[in-house]
Amino acid sequence: MTCDLVIFDCDGVLVDSEVISCRVHAETLTRHGYPITTEQVAERFLGRSGRAALREIEAELGRAFDDALEEQLVADVLRSFAAELAPIPFIEHALDALAQPVCVASSGTLKRIAFALARTGLAARFGPHMFSAEQVENGKPAPDLFLYAAAQMGAPPERCVVVEDSVPGITGARAAGMRALGFVGGSHCGPGMAERLRAAGAAATFADMRQLPDII
Repeated sequence: MTCDLVIFDCDGVLVDSEVISCRVHAETLTRHGYPITTEQVAERFLGRSGRAALREIEAELGRAFDDALEEQLVADVLRSFAAELAPIPFIEHALDALAQPVCVASSGTLKRIAFALARTGLAARFGPHMFSAEQVENGKPAPDLFLYAAAQMGAPPERCVVVEDSVPGITGARAAGMRALGFVGGSHCGPGMAERLRAAGAAATFADMRQLPDII
């Protein structure tokens, strides 16, 4: 496939964070009167922004959460990241082998992206080329974030490849007119994930980052 830009999701693609994040969200939401398990958080909200998840739950409950909950969630996640977060195995190998420019397009906040990449030693790989759902009107599965990232990087959408680990991410990349690859090597990926990503439009799926350069 011809490619001028490789766009990486962050959580579950660059850093092995999804299990940590889903666990923290489940614990915090349960404490605030919305009992939910780590597995249920992953099933419902993986790949989407935390703000969108909270709005959906508020609509379901018919009431708003305390204004401080969103900030508390971010603080709790970052605290757990500081203690537990690790990079996806062989991600540096993949980045070393790619000839194309790279950037990050994540449903997380810019603060969370920067913290995660700094914690895992990947920040210098991307420099300022980090883009967040908070910068666009609609997050994944809408195409807005991917189109914004491509525009900022000066790449035509049809010549971009997106590496994603979630159905909303793959859906958003395809809606943006980009090729999508499904990564299933994160600790949160269980049986059937590759099939789900291919059904959403992934051109290929893979579980080892050392495969990525050859696929592209």
